[in-house]
Amino acid sequence: MVQRIYATADQYEQLLFETPPADIDRRIALASRFLDANVFRYCLYTADATTGLPTNAVVAEAFALAVCVQVQWGVEVGDLTGAMGAGWGNVSIGDVQLGRSVTAVSGADSPGRQVAPAVRDALRSPDLAAAGFSMGVTVWA
Repeated sequence: MVQRIYATADQYEQLLFETPPADIDRRIALASRFLDANVFRYCLYTADATTGLPTNAVVAEAFALAVCVQVQWGVEVGDLTGAMGAGWGNVSIGDVQLGRSVTAVSGADSPGRQVAPAVRDALRSPDLAAAGFSMGVTVWA
């Protein structure tokens, strides 16, 4: 299986105007894989037959921005994989009490496993329609 990487550390810094975290390459790889599985696969765009990356520069930049904001989301919520939200029911630390259903033990509902709201914003640019991009479309060949 080919691992598509849609952004670079330089793009993270340029697009978000902030210094990338120390493990930015790992975070970009994880965010690329996550968005491939949860967002990009449901989009219609022209991709390179060998790399699977978007061939249109506007679409490629939108994907880079989407990956960068997904990385930023992971930094903000402090969780890349959903593991921090797995396996606990009720927790108390002093006066602070946190609780959730003990049936939610997989971490799938954790913020680390959510698509960042800004990803949708990145993929709704008016410039994308002219670039042959459509979100929410599945095509089987």
